[in-house]
Amino acid sequence: MAKSARALALADRNGRGAQGWAQGWALTGGLLAGAVLLVAAGMARAEDQKIITAHGISTFGDLALPADFTHLPYVNPDAPKGGEISEWSPGTFDSFNPYAIAGNAAALSSIFYESILSSPADDVSAAYCLLCETMEYPEDRSWVIFNLRKDVTFSDGSPLTAEDVLFSHNLFMEKGIPEYRSVAGGMFEKVEVLDPYRIKFTFTPGTPFRDMPAQAGSGPIFSKKDYEEHNRDLEKASLQPFLGSGPYVLDSMRPGQQVVFARNPNYWGEKHPLNVGQNNFDRIRVEYFADDNAAFEAFKAGVYTFRTETLPKRWAQEFDFPAVTSGAVVKETIAMGNIAGGESIIFNLRRPQFQDPKVREALGLMFNFEWTNKSIFYGLFSRVNSIWENSDMAATGTPTPEEIAILKPLVDEGLLPESILTDEVPMGSVSSPDRALDRRNMRRASALLDEAGWVAGADGIRRNAAGQPLRMDMIHTRADLLPVMLAYVENLKAIGVQASFELIDDAQLQERASPPSFDFDALPTVVVNGGLEPGGVLKQAWDSVAKDNSSRNRMGYADPAVDKILDMVEGASSRDELTNVIRALDRVLRSQFVVVPRYFKRDSWVAYYNMYEHPENLPPYAVGELAFWWYNPEKAKALTGSGALK
Repeated sequence: MAKSARALALADRNGRGAQGWAQGWALTGGLLAGAVLLVAAGMARAEDQKIITAHGISTFGDLALPADFTHLPYVNPDAPKGGEISEWSPGTFDSFNPYAIAGNAAALSSIFYESILSSPADDVSAAYCLLCETMEYPEDRSWVIFNLRKDVTFSDGSPLTAEDVLFSHNLFMEKGIPEYRSVAGGMFEKVEVLDPYRIKFTFTPGTPFRDMPAQAGSGPIFSKKDYEEHNRDLEKASLQPFLGSGPYVLDSMRPGQQVVFARNPNYWGEKHPLNVGQNNFDRIRVEYFADDNAAFEAFKAGVYTFRTETLPKRWAQEFDFPAVTSGAVVKETIAMGNIAGGESIIFNLRRPQFQDPKVREALGLMFNFEWTNKSIFYGLFSRVNSIWENSDMAATGTPTPEEIAILKPLVDEGLLPESILTDEVPMGSVSSPDRALDRRNMRRASALLDEAGWVAGADGIRRNAAGQPLRMDMIHTRADLLPVMLAYVENLKAIGVQASFELIDDAQLQERASPPSFDFDALPTVVVNGGLEPGGVLKQAWDSVAKDNSSRNRMGYADPAVDKILDMVEGASSRDELTNVIRALDRVLRSQFVVVPRYFKRDSWVAYYNMYEHPENLPPYAVGELAFWWYNPEKAKALTGSGALK
């Protein structure tokens, strides 16, 4: 969902999935990000603390849905079950373990698992009991007890108990990806089974407790018995999924080509209020293609039936094929309220040439968004300025009094320059839309490089005092980035930078852009911003402790001032306080020019064969095609009768 969550630390290391999955399953029934505050259903006194017993938890304020809610407000509770939806995924796969560094996990590999708590797609603050009946926690949020449901079963019919929850928690603490363990490992003082259906998490004193009850309830739950009897290993790739309790099971697969998931007819939670009107398709099929062009042609031929489009040129020019003009394929733009994805180019700050912020600022000036948007994107993209673009957490202008109150102590400690208290926050460079090379920005960038000691020689190449050329070699797998990045490379060369952009395969990118190698100068990627309600996951992206062991901190960022602000993020006790802390964090990061901001897409562009339907009012943070859309058999019959679908 738009929130970021601690659960992402546990989730797929590469973030992959079928197109649209991240806005579907993970938003509505999968891993949780969210946190706490007082949601009182009943209260008692214990150890001089008010103990809250409730059906869920909210970060700031009360839960929107009462304990007796019957379904989520945006679903169709009468949505029919049946049919198949199919999507595509790029590349290949050799595993169904999305939690290991080893292997290439298949799309939707986390579909089998559920968490104790689940978050709706219309409320970034809320988390409701899915596997629990109620939860108990004190006012200070220093511990939480989950009272588990007694009717939850794994997909083989065996019961899910507190022992499975404890086992799964300990498994991630012992074998989870290093970036998760390095941040979360010290937060849990004790986890204990109170009885077969009650489990208590006690959090380490000194830990910011605000998010901890939600984090405790956000991890995927595996069957302990199945894991041990089949000698499974969380750290290894495997084509045999772990046993989970989710509504879908693996139906069939052709490694590297196709995966089919089937709705479990004996799913324990079909009538749960969080699931009413959801999980409507009998089958979810994912087809694999080597590249996007092949996938698009396959969609036109009806090989798969739902497509999320990402290329503006194709959306603007190529969705005029016969199935669209006849109405057999629906082309739909869906407005989204998500925070911008943080599309940027990151510097590898381990490289000596990127140590000076003047160098980073100069290199950023040479990215021409306006020309790129006009010439390549058909005016369909928007500029990214902030790491929290398209939200009220983006810093603007000069610091507010609230931001100054956060930043000044860090200035007084000598951790930040005094200018941070008065300067306007840096914005993305503004360039001419009529030519790729903006002369004004070129002159400014050249002056900055001169000041930083990178001087152009007779051959036009900039070198430092030791005679080393200024290099910026960039890598990625996405061919659609080629025209954008090559234009950027030419602009960099115009100011004397030895720049390049190389397309590599998935395996190479995984090796070169991940710990421990980090073998790149710069990388176009999505910068972690923690979503609309940032929490502990930010430490995996920006904290010094994650400098060399986190795939979320690929740039190798480390700054003691930011470490202290990250503690304030976790400790914020109100929405306003969190917003002000993130604005301060945004201001500091942007002042250091650690990324080259690029662009984002405000809406979701989807196309699908006209046999799917969705609620009239979709939630703001999810398209949700795999979660709460449904299949119309009469429309499907008409498509096959007309020959539009075989």
